[in-house]
Amino acid sequence: MWLAAAISSYFINAGVYVADKFLLSKKIHSSIVYAFFVGIWSIFNAVILVFDPWMPTARELAVDLFAGLLFLVTLVFWYKALHQSEATRVVPIVGALVPIFSFLLSAIFLSENIDDRQLLSFFVLIFGGILISVKQTRFYLLHKVYERIMDIFGRFLGRFNAEYQPTRRLLLNSTISAFFFSAFYIIMKYIYMHQPFVGGFVWSRFGTFLGALLILLVPAWRSMILEHQKDSKSPGNMAFFLTVRLAAALAFIVLNWAISRGNVAIINALQGTQYLFLFALVLLISSKFPKILSEELGRGVLMQKLIGVFLVGLGLYILVG
Repeated sequence: MWLAAAISSYFINAGVYVADKFLLSKKIHSSIVYAFFVGIWSIFNAVILVFDPWMPTARELAVDLFAGLLFLVTLVFWYKALHQSEATRVVPIVGALVPIFSFLLSAIFLSENIDDRQLLSFFVLIFGGILISVKQTRFYLLHKVYERIMDIFGRFLGRFNAEYQPTRRLLLNSTISAFFFSAFYIIMKYIYMHQPFVGGFVWSRFGTFLGALLILLVPAWRSMILEHQKDSKSPGNMAFFLTVRLAAALAFIVLNWAISRGNVAIINALQGTQYLFLFALVLLISSKFPKILSEELGRGVLMQKLIGVFLVGLGLYILVG
């Protein structure tokens, strides 16, 4: 059951990420501002508490609030990365790193183990995600691959090639957000092991709301938020944003339920299914509305991504079979 729930949440998230990319590119150009609005709207999750009222102890509340605050910080780095590049690159980069970090953190802090079949599926899903995330590259030209890596990351910690500095920032923001996402999922798994699902989920959302309020304490960030408010009075824009956030909330609740029932590392590795949905959705939108959302999908890139999609499907088959 948790497997179907995880895949369903990734299906919804594929559409949410494309919508987020559009909003960050066309409407809201600041990751801080976008994270603020996401955090503020998280307070409405409190409605769910009506169905299963529960009060945490002081220690439990501290853990819940910290998890929610960490999630907001994660969103800032995530939206920075999403704003910097194509959705079909950023999502798989983060998605490939999250299960690796989750695997290590869950083994250390939760003592979670996976069997041989799950381990094989884990690596196949990650490799498929990597193929989807990177642009078409002639991997057999190892020298050129090495040269590009050195240009991106610098030679012996020296100056960075200016051409690749944006790529370096993208990789840095993606890696930080992936690690924070992993830490957040591990903390939430811990919460669900010791608290009821509804109570733990809702009280952690209060932490995200608190983090959004803390953003207002920084004058520069507060000014950006107020400036955006002046420029975004269109009901259509607000309706679109709220629709995206409702979909994201649904996916987030379903994913958290799956985490409360299953292995964190495997669930995060299942993000490979999300790449398939995301890839198909971007292909559709790019072909019909190239001015709204464009992706660099030449023949070589397309072939590589299709191989990645095949591996994602294979990894899922190994896991289920």
